[in-house]
Amino acid sequence: MDSLTQIVLGGAVAAAIAPPGHRRAALLAGAALGTLPDLDALWLGLRAADPVAVMTEHRSFSHSLLVLPWVAAALWWLFKRFGHGRVAQAPQRWFWAMQLALVTHPLLDALTVYGTQLWWPLTPSPTMVSSVFIIDPLYTVWLLVGCAVAWFARSRPLAGKALVAALAISSGYLGWSLVAKAQVDEAAQQRLAAMGLADAPRFSVPMPFTTVLWRVVAMTPEGYVVGDRSVLADRGPMLFQAYTSDTSALQQVAGLPAVQRLHWFNRGFMRAQVVDGRLLLSDLRMGLEPDYTFNFIVAEWRDGQWHAVVPEQVRSDYSSPQARAALRARLVALWQRMWHEPA
Repeated sequence: MDSLTQIVLGGAVAAAIAPPGHRRAALLAGAALGTLPDLDALWLGLRAADPVAVMTEHRSFSHSLLVLPWVAAALWWLFKRFGHGRVAQAPQRWFWAMQLALVTHPLLDALTVYGTQLWWPLTPSPTMVSSVFIIDPLYTVWLLVGCAVAWFARSRPLAGKALVAALAISSGYLGWSLVAKAQVDEAAQQRLAAMGLADAPRFSVPMPFTTVLWRVVAMTPEGYVVGDRSVLADRGPMLFQAYTSDTSALQQVAGLPAVQRLHWFNRGFMRAQVVDGRLLLSDLRMGLEPDYTFNFIVAEWRDGQWHAVVPEQVRSDYSSPQARAALRARLVALWQRMWHEPA
């Protein structure tokens, strides 16, 4: 999730657990701990020459449930042993405040489609529940309000009630997202089965800033199909549109390290295109057709075969007025699609 969300989640969790007299300190400590796992981006930035490594190693060691509890315990011990302050006054409460402020970060990230390596250094594919978008104001706003009330109310009972309410409402919203996702997955499965794609690898993901409108992608031998569904407006079968991918070229480069790494990271949800003799792979999980967020050149065609190259990230260009206008039109269309079922 975005940094603001992780800050207010960590702050709300820590302040709800810490003693009332320590509430402001807990808000600040929780905010810092909620930010800590994403600081791996600073280290990964030093490896900018390999964008595939940067992408696939983010949310790894710093988001592992096999690592973070020990980090939280070490920090707690240091503050308890040498701080001679609040942690020493209420060690048990601060222990759990620090643990949960830190561990809730990767658990929330795992609900997005990007994926989180919860079990690093073990190497299963990253966990990607994909029930919430990486930025969702309807999740964040309650935590923000709860933290603001707690900051000004300090040790008064109102602060504790506001924090509990904020955590309950935001958690309930996550529960709703799972219910909505299950409805979309059921509708998608029925339609894909009718299309002969019952066993096709697929995923569903909410559209930007909402859990009302969803996108479903299923892989096919020729490429992939994409459909969308509004849990508020749609009642009929889902509609899917087919897109091609250069699956032959993708099979030919399957043994290249960068391709293997991407396949492990995104579970094979990739589009392959040959552009000017170079092979471009796009992660289908993030973005909207035809523009995707993560695109990498991984090979070039020479002497009748594909050769590995140093991966190069290709970003969508929205600098021109025409491109920005097209993006705005696409967002307006998504808003309208939330409330109207297509013909």
